[in-house]
Amino acid sequence: MSVYSAIARLPGVLAAGEYSYRGDRYSYDGDMTDEMAKMASIMCRSTSLTVHMQVNMMKSLGTDCGCSPSRGWVVNGADYTVCVIGNNFCFLNNGESSLNQVMSMLLEHVDDKNDEKI
Repeated sequence: MSVYSAIARLPGVLAAGEYSYRGDRYSYDGDMTDEMAKMASIMCRSTSLTVHMQVNMMKSLGTDCGCSPSRGWVVNGADYTVCVIGNNFCFLNNGESSLNQVMSMLLEHVDDKNDEKI
């Protein structure tokens, strides 16, 4: 079973998936249409590129900010959270899920060498 399929079965996880670093392929599991998964993959890919760019800019200032290399990002709203580690994404319902559990699984099972692929 893939990492995203295992995460998609956790309580409160709406959907989880993985996208290609080129941005043209994706797989997912959960409560989302194919079109939504495509849009989610594009959003996660473009946001990941932006996060990597910002981390590299901070690094170029000569300070060790402790955030390089970037492994992912999280956006936490009032009701829902999106988290990405490497090329894996997850959409959570905040009231029904554990972000710590999802992040622990992602960090444990997703290769931390993803910065080289971006």
